[in-house]
Amino acid sequence: MQEFRKATAADAEAIANLYRELVPAAPINVLPDRIAEIAADENTYLLVGDENGEIVATALVSLCKDVMFTRQPFAIIENVIVSQHHKRKGIGKALMKHIEAFCLAADCSKIMLLSGSDKHDAHDFYTAMGYDSDAKTGFIKKRRHFT
Repeated sequence: MQEFRKATAADAEAIANLYRELVPAAPINVLPDRIAEIAADENTYLLVGDENGEIVATALVSLCKDVMFTRQPFAIIENVIVSQHHKRKGIGKALMKHIEAFCLAADCSKIMLLSGSDKHDAHDFYTAMGYDSDAKTGFIKKRRHFT
């Protein structure tokens, strides 16, 4: 049985392990107190997929306040991952549908996400979920390049 819920501080190590699958060479350090801060933030939703007590997926959704359409926010999704041991079970699809329902309830005008340029399987997945890679062009400037 799988459920999606807000992450708690107790999920820190499991989330860190998922992030290590996503970015193996990065110095991952997930702080339990940071998860607690995020849980209290009405505009940020750190989500975990819990399958019988095992955290098998996670995603971060941030609602961004906007002025273009009165008070309607838009959403950004970051750090989406389903454990390698649980892929091809429909968890990713269920996770994205859960996120879409959350964003619909928040009256978001759109959902945006970025994916690593070399993550072709992820690109195929997002396209199959209805995301349009041709709608916008994304740009990133890493911290080490800030002036």
